[in-house]
Amino acid sequence: MFQGTGSDVGKSLIVAGLCRAFAARGLAVRPFKPQNMSNNAAVTNDGGEIGRAQALQARACGVAPSVHMNPVLLKPQSEIGAQVVVQGRVIGSYKARAYRELAPRLLGAVLESYARLRGEADLVLIEGAGSASEINLRGGDIANMGFARAVGAPVVLIGDIDRGGVIAQIVGTKAVIAPEDAAVIAGFLVNKFRGDPSLFDEGLRLIAERSGWPSLGLIPFFVGARKLPPEDAVALDAPRQAAAGRVTIAAPQLARIANFDDFDPLRLEPDVRFLMVRPGEPLPAADLIVLPGSKATIADLAFLREQGWDIDLYAHVRRGGRVLGVCGGYQMLGRRIADPDGVEGPPGEVEGLGLLDVETVMAGDKALRSVTGTCLANGAPFEGYEMHIGRTAGTDCARPLLRFSDGREDGAISPDGRAMGAYAHGLFANEAQRAAWLTPFGATSEIDYEATVEQTLDELAAHLAAHVDLDRLLELAR
Repeated sequence: MFQGTGSDVGKSLIVAGLCRAFAARGLAVRPFKPQNMSNNAAVTNDGGEIGRAQALQARACGVAPSVHMNPVLLKPQSEIGAQVVVQGRVIGSYKARAYRELAPRLLGAVLESYARLRGEADLVLIEGAGSASEINLRGGDIANMGFARAVGAPVVLIGDIDRGGVIAQIVGTKAVIAPEDAAVIAGFLVNKFRGDPSLFDEGLRLIAERSGWPSLGLIPFFVGARKLPPEDAVALDAPRQAAAGRVTIAAPQLARIANFDDFDPLRLEPDVRFLMVRPGEPLPAADLIVLPGSKATIADLAFLREQGWDIDLYAHVRRGGRVLGVCGGYQMLGRRIADPDGVEGPPGEVEGLGLLDVETVMAGDKALRSVTGTCLANGAPFEGYEMHIGRTAGTDCARPLLRFSDGREDGAISPDGRAMGAYAHGLFANEAQRAAWLTPFGATSEIDYEATVEQTLDELAAHLAAHVDLDRLLELAR
């Protein structure tokens, strides 16, 4: 099991790289994360949803993602509450305190999923959540030491030297956790090192001396990480340099933004200047503005208006600019959004942006399925997935954006063609579809995104193999 000294220390990336490295040795490898908190989710072949990081790790193993790889998924809807997904299905929304009471009762489902993976694998690589040193959350924990102790898994602790203070991170963890928890830690990794590694030899020695845990490796910063889907919204706060492309595409960073990995292929295109617009910044002059998915559409629509992004969006459309709404963003583009049963927050209804003549009611079962078909706006094929609650109807639905292979239609286009939206995620990952969006703006698609992800996973596996003793990790696992 790989636990971290904090969030975003690289746990997901390291597990993904090790999944690929051990799978390349001929082992049947499975990823597992008992509890994840993320609005970046993926649809599984068994009809559920898991964290996007575990889907990437499954891909690194060469297997299809399963709900059992991430049996508990928390999808934040407010500052103190989240939707709870257990083995791929929503069981309700809980405030933080109520979830702390619920979590211990979910351990049975977590252990059941873990047992399934153990039964089909030579090696299970387990990822913890957040920080191993959150001793205020230790009671009833199912994500870190509570799980490790329940299944007898040896733990590797990961520290992040890039953020500074890695000696204190690791030694401090030893100082605050219970001796019984410290005893299951078999060693530590220092991640994201830059520069001459020999300069940190003394640092590794001091950490080992003061913690009593051996060093299992010093991992240099992996620059290819930007080519892989990020785990959660923490990645959005990191500085990102936009390419100086000939076409500008912008997306507002909503408070409860979901599935923002929709934009990853655009970030990598040399011809695209992709901008994620942070709160407090105006929407820039752009060729295309994309309203992303949201875990709380009505609340995020209010957030969008608080930033003044609605005014920027109207001005963009008046100037002839185009706007695409994806999932929650599609719902926002309509005339009205109603949530009579409080599915995503307090019951109520609000006026939408009115750029599409459609209305949405938050009702019905959650749609979770992979989809393929044709985009009717450009004639190009696509593949993606649906992950939404809500039914949208109205005059503009007579001009759907997408037609699925099973004959169903999705989305709407305004009469002038400037505003359009659909529920399907993942449109830009398809090469032909992405090119069809870029060509009208005078840009070309120059990357094979899926091949790029595969190559990057191979490079990540080689990177870890060069700096981590894989044989030693296998010994620990046995």
